[in-house]
Amino acid sequence: MTASLVEVRSDGLSARINPLGAELWSLTDAQGREYMTDANPAFWTGHAPVLFPIVGALAGDRYRLGTSEYPMGKHGFARGSLFEVVETTGDAARFRLTDSAATHAAYPFAFVLELAFRLDGMRLEMEASVANPGAVALPFSFGFHPAFAWPLPGDAPKAAHRVTFADAEPQPIRRIDPPSGLLLPKAFPTPVDGRDLAPDAALFVPDAIIWGHLSSRALRWGAPGGSALDIAFPDTAMLGIWQKPGAAYLCIEPWAGIADPVGFDGDFRDKPGVLELPPGDTRRFRMDVTVRPG
Repeated sequence: MTASLVEVRSDGLSARINPLGAELWSLTDAQGREYMTDANPAFWTGHAPVLFPIVGALAGDRYRLGTSEYPMGKHGFARGSLFEVVETTGDAARFRLTDSAATHAAYPFAFVLELAFRLDGMRLEMEASVANPGAVALPFSFGFHPAFAWPLPGDAPKAAHRVTFADAEPQPIRRIDPPSGLLLPKAFPTPVDGRDLAPDAALFVPDAIIWGHLSSRALRWGAPGGSALDIAFPDTAMLGIWQKPGAAYLCIEPWAGIADPVGFDGDFRDKPGVLELPPGDTRRFRMDVTVRPG
């Protein structure tokens, strides 16, 4: 299903968002060059799914709240839900998803999830807000999952692209168990050299690279002689980087949440990475992407 895309523009960029999932489908510059995935169905047709109310997979695609169990597929239901288009202007749009009888079957909580997009010159500003209109604490996780072009527009070869973190990232990384999608207990040596990660297809054969706590809250994706993206994520301490090996995209995914660890069978509220939002409160998550054309 594809809803009619909502387009916003600035003097330097154009973005198109699908109300189905409030998903960013396209980010182009004034020359019409695309900075997002080509969504080649041979690899992955996603663009930038919104991850809510979980990030990653649950053991058996189920979770427990007290004495009750509920079904929940990988990354939650928001990515497959039709959001209301609340507001559109020339350079901004806002989308909203609220709880319903359908969501209560998998997630028995009141919530309001909004995604706001705004273009300011060469910067795309994205803000997600999770509000709790209910009478009990709201347990949830949230994540961005954008797939950026690899290679980016310009003359730089694919192999020259680097992820350059704002700070050194010497800590070990985590991996998932591919058959189950659950987080392995073992920590793995980082592939980051100082601040630089040189991605290649072989790195993603075991699936995503995961940081349970990242020092940086910003990074650059690009290569000398080509374009670059400056990406800021001030509100999220976790990060996943992923691609289907050989595809023409790299997913750079700021997360507030993570997959079930292998062997976890506790209450959802005790799951690593789950946040609890008090009644009447709102939690916001920002991700800004500044395009540096090459």
